[in-house]
Amino acid sequence: MLDKKLARLRRARRARAKIAELKAVRLCVNRTNSHIYAQVIDASGGKVLASASTLEADVRKAQPNGGNTAAASAIGRLIAERAKAAGVESVAFDRSGFQYHGRVRALAEAARENGLKF
Repeated sequence: MLDKKLARLRRARRARAKIAELKAVRLCVNRTNSHIYAQVIDASGGKVLASASTLEADVRKAQPNGGNTAAASAIGRLIAERAKAAGVESVAFDRSGFQYHGRVRALAEAARENGLKF
């Protein structure tokens, strides 16, 4: 169990180092069994510009189960709207070492469809 998590964190660290080198605003995604979270973080890495998660009350009303692709798509739409409201058009996608598949992919595609460029 721990080895799997360490491998994921190693992948995440490598991707984050590259994003930091590019000095890009990043869309950071975290996934648990029951929820999905997304944050838009500024280029210095010190400030969260926008965030969305399946824990929010209005999202839970629309998507009672936060652990599926439909909920991930809803979060993708929401984070794209909030990022654009914060003046961010283009981001680097930080999948935190998670495979680009399933819920992570659903969130990314929904964010792209709603005008976020990456």
